[in-house]
Amino acid sequence: MITYSVAQVEALTGIKAHTLRIWERRYDFLTPMRTPTNIRYYSDEQLKKLLNFGILVRNGYRVSKLNKMTDDQVYEEVNKVLASPDSEGSDEMKGLTLSMLEMNEADFDEIFERQVIRKGFFRTIIESIYPFLQYVGVLWTTNKAMIAQEHYMSNLIRQKIIAAIEKLAIPPKGAPSIVLFLLEGEEHEIGLLLASFMAKEMGWNVYYLGYGVPIMNIKKVVEIAEPNLLMTMFVTPKMQKINGFISSILEDCEVPFAISGSQENLDAVDDHDLVIRISSPHDFKDELYRIQKNL
Repeated sequence: MITYSVAQVEALTGIKAHTLRIWERRYDFLTPMRTPTNIRYYSDEQLKKLLNFGILVRNGYRVSKLNKMTDDQVYEEVNKVLASPDSEGSDEMKGLTLSMLEMNEADFDEIFERQVIRKGFFRTIIESIYPFLQYVGVLWTTNKAMIAQEHYMSNLIRQKIIAAIEKLAIPPKGAPSIVLFLLEGEEHEIGLLLASFMAKEMGWNVYYLGYGVPIMNIKKVVEIAEPNLLMTMFVTPKMQKINGFISSILEDCEVPFAISGSQENLDAVDDHDLVIRISSPHDFKDELYRIQKNL
């Protein structure tokens, strides 16, 4: 059984530890378990209930009323709150977390599509999905979400981006071109897929190679496609190896090379005339505009 400490529940739900203790004394919906040394901890089901209660309490519901409601009634009220145009980003974050913990595609899809209607696809990814992935990192880094849950949610997001890319128009002949890839050892594909979406939306011809691409294959694609820009990301820690990878790719190649990823990896990149550090999606969009303008 997956369990959570008081500190982890507080971080994930936004409910303070002293509030949890008050609820435990006053209401019967929450009875924490205890270790042999009397330290409180919570089950997966209790975390889900607290995520739901946290959303409703922040939106004016009284705990005394929630304590008398069935799980199905609480679920219905949470859906009403999340569907409201006035729902806050923190509530939607909790809703996405619940959909991940429960591996509930229908709930994820409802939240995602509502955000797309309100904000558009690009802003949904940048303002909702990226922060969500960072937020649930507290689950992944403490091994509180199963690897299967992480992969499940990542693949749902991946499918959304791929579907959005497929709806975009084919760029005209003569459009600038970009080759996007992840090297061997890199599997975090969501950021690269978003870059692919952005480039195609801006009229670029996109050669998307995916992840785990050998360096020799990249050189061959460059010979065939003659791109205006290369793009990769270094998310997995590899500060000591990055510059060797970059030098190998740029050997006998005069193509600008956009590098993005974790800040630690970006800081390790040596200065090079062809290397462009990309710190955010907005930086990437600016670079695409700059290259287009100069062609």
